[in-house]
Amino acid sequence: MEPTPDTIAYMIAGYTVFAVVMAIYLASLAVRFRRLRRDLSLLDGIETK
Repeated sequence: MEPTPDTIAYMIAGYTVFAVVMAIYLASLAVRFRRLRRDLSLLDGIETK
């Protein structure tokens, strides 16, 4: 009977990749949200003129 293989390194690598992808996604959302707020204020400025 073979012992259970040690795959902890793969689990850590998977969680690391997931964390990096999520950080990039959240940074992308933050940049898009900031750009949206800037565009909305620009449109409000144009509308009031």
